[in-house]
Parts: sequence; C-alpha cells; structure tokens
Amino acid sequence: MDLGRLGVWYPTDRLDAAGLRALLRVVEEHGYGTLWYPESTGYESIALAGFLLANSRRLAIGSSIANIYARDAFTARRALATLNRLHEGRFALGLGVSHVPLVEGVRGHRYDKPVPAMRAYLDGMRKGSKGAPEGKVLLAALGPRMLALAAAETDGAVPYNVTPEHTRQAAQVLGPDKVLAVEQKVCVETDKARARALGRKELARYMVLPNYVNNWLRLGFTEADLADGGSDRFIDAMVLSGDAEAVKAGLRAHFEAGATHVCLQPVTAEDDVAARDAMIAALADT
Repeated sequence: MDLGRLGVWYPTDRLDAAGLRALLRVVEEHGYGTLWYPESTGYESIALAGFLLANSRRLAIGSSIANIYARDAFTARRALATLNRLHEGRFALGLGVSHVPLVEGVRGHRYDKPVPAMRAYLDGMRKGSKGAPEGKVLLAALGPRMLALAAAETDGAVPYNVTPEHTRQAAQVLGPDKVLAVEQKVCVETDKARARALGRKELARYMVLPNYVNNWLRLGFTEADLADGGSDRFIDAMVLSGDAEAVKAGLRAHFEAGATHVCLQPVTAEDDVAARDAMIAALADT
C-alpha cells in the first residue's frame, strides 16, 4: 500500500457520521494519501476503520494508534487481514501501548513496561499465522528502544508530538527501508498569540502523560518549558503556526530529517470546521 507523502491526522471522536464523511471528502479531494485517527475513549478503532474505508474511494486509512490493551494480538492481526481483504489493501495498523490512565483507569488492565508489552503483542500476532502480516504494521515509537523494536519487527513507526530532531533520530534508528510517518500539529494563523492559545488548549491533555513528557525532556525541552501550559518555545515547536508558507517550511523540515510521510493535524477552535478545511486545502501542496 502507498501512504503517500502527506496525510491528515484528526481526532475523529469529535465527529458524527456526517462529519466523518465530510472530513473524508475534504482530505481525499485535496490529494492527501492517508487519513490517520486515534483510539482513546470514543470510537473503537477497528469498527471506525471499517466505516472510514467504506466511505472513501482511494485514501489509505491508518490507526494512530490502536491500543494494544483494547484487543488481543490474534484479533488485531485478523482485523488487519479483514479490512485489507475487503477494502483493496488500504488499511495500515498503527499500534501503541497508550498511557497508564487510559489502560488502568479506563480499561481496568495492568499497564506493563512498554517495550516488553509491545514485543509480546507482536509475538502474539505471529502465533498461528503463516507469512507476513496482511498489511502494514507500525508502532507508536518515541524512545530509542521502541524505535529499535519497530525497526526489527514491523514496517516502521508513527511518532506523535515530536520535532524534526526526533524525526532525525528516529530515521537513523529505523534505517532507509522503513516507514517513518510523523504527526505534526499545524495552525495556519498569523496572530501568534491566538495560535499559541489554540496550541496550549490542544496540548493540555498530552502534557500530563509521562510517555510524552519523558520524550520532550529527551529532546531538550526543560521542566520550565513544560510548566504552566508550555513555554512559547515549546508550543511553537509542537504546533507550527504562521502563514501557509511558514507552516509548509516546518513540515518540510520533517522530510529533510528523514520522514517518509508527514501527517498534519489542523489545530483550530474545536467546532471550526471551516478553518480546519481551509488549513487542509492550504497545505495540500507541501
């Protein structure tokens, strides 16, 4: 399957069926290769993938990510095979270990050490099955050990909330033959104060999660950068803002660092569909 060079990542739990269809039309009409979606406390990942595939024509659809605590490994592999058999091979299975509050607090599972848990899950996907998985399998990899696991046992990685420096490091670990599909938040807005306010609101739920905090500290941000909603330096790195050309330059920095695919996430006021669609249109030729 071809993910294309550019994709869109969107928090699909915000949308009903009509809204999802409208988003698919916009992403597809502007020539993006892939639509990526998360799994948190709303839509179930595999059921949603079936809906998105059924309501699109050529787009690849990627989970970013399907929580490994939400279904057993055998079921994940059968879901990958089923969706690709029924929808012309257009589904990529991004897997992740999620976060302690979602795994233990919401789902009631024990949260194990991330890398051993993911390795065991991938082993489980291979049990009882012959040959390679029936489609791309990618890992939500931030740290060097998870990136190494992605390089050794999957088709690549889908990092989230990262910088071009992380992309450079990830590309070195993964090597030239793996997928490196990087998410980047964007806000086509020349009023920096407004763009930063939108960015802080969008990032607030991530800034209390240790997996992201630890990675930001590895990337050179400080505790002070992550305090009180995030410093301007931090927010500007996490949410590219300015006019369309400035945002495109920031997206290109990921490609220059070694990304094979960049999925942009439009950051707007939550219900501002017009602004979302305008950003998708404005950045389509990056």
